[in-house]
Amino acid sequence: MYAIIQTGGKQYKVQQDDEFRVEKLNAQVGDKIVFDEVVAVGGDKLILGKPFVDGYSVSAEIVEQGKADKVVIYKYMAKKDHRKKRGHRQPYTLVKITGIGESDTKTEKSVFDAKAQKVDSEVKANVSMKKDELLSIAKEMGIEVSAKATKADILAAIEAK
Repeated sequence: MYAIIQTGGKQYKVQQDDEFRVEKLNAQVGDKIVFDEVVAVGGDKLILGKPFVDGYSVSAEIVEQGKADKVVIYKYMAKKDHRKKRGHRQPYTLVKITGIGESDTKTEKSVFDAKAQKVDSEVKANVSMKKDELLSIAKEMGIEVSAKATKADILAAIEAK
């Protein structure tokens, strides 16, 4: 049996005990996660979703958090004495598929409940967060802040409580 799942804007064909890299997920090593966005399930019979298959999910375990090999970006303009060298290491999460089948998301947490994960794990608000994320955290805490307030004002209100 195999499934095609969608995560991080990409689709992956997975089977039982497969290990593969996905875009970085907000979870710790050893956590069990569920991919709810199943595009198709195959085996004896192919089941296609519109856009996702209802009632199916793929459970997985996080094996590793890491960074990929460095990609070097080199820009050069001839006769202009212009050279620019940059590097980038893309973060990734290595996951191992533990099960494919009927949904049972009551015991495991879903990858796509990002707002619920932030509130449940009590993520602290910081300057690097976006303004709308800070506003949602303030709203969850019961703090009324104007939508026109700056990030610094929202952070001050959250820290004051």
